[in-house]
Amino acid sequence: MSNSSAIWKKVQRPLAMSVLCGAMLASLSGCVALVAGGAISGTLAASDRRTFGAQTEDRAIEVKAAIKVNNVAGDAAHVNINSFNRRALLTGEVRDEAMKAQLEREIRGIEGVIDVINELEIAGPSSYTSRSSDTLITTKVKASLVDAKDISANSYQVVTERGVVYLQGRVTQREGQIGADIARGVSGVTKVVKVFEYITEEEWKTYQPKPAGSQ
Repeated sequence: MSNSSAIWKKVQRPLAMSVLCGAMLASLSGCVALVAGGAISGTLAASDRRTFGAQTEDRAIEVKAAIKVNNVAGDAAHVNINSFNRRALLTGEVRDEAMKAQLEREIRGIEGVIDVINELEIAGPSSYTSRSSDTLITTKVKASLVDAKDISANSYQVVTERGVVYLQGRVTQREGQIGADIARGVSGVTKVVKVFEYITEEEWKTYQPKPAGSQ
């Protein structure tokens, strides 16, 4: 109970509460995860550094990829697909190297995909306990990013698999390092993998809100 209380205290702000609720819903079932993810993404779309077109395309890539994974692996694997700016990150567990390679080929063949980051492990599907722990870690990392004063949490996408945190997003080198350091400081995290698309500081300035009254 003490750990749960600490987490709730950390996520009192509205955005952090949305992150927490979305992550908890996502842990219940695949169908709920899709709906919850869409709802939260819709709320944050305007502050996402991807274009609206890229956001829509990423959702389509994830749906198409999920179908291909099911056709290739069925229940013999546990695979997560997270597309960010048409770069598909694959995490989870598969039966063997042949299946890992086949899944990568299938995902690369999806229209719009420009790269595949294949982080699949050769192992049996993770347990429910392990996945629940990963969901909690993701929640804590997102809440910690929200609490940070010098970055925008909306610029990061967080995926956790067996304690390994993968960070996606369009960020500067500085933001990427800050985000990684924050994730490393979260209890339960065993490793942080940066899968960022880096932008320059000049590009970063174009994403900052203009002062009130400016043209």
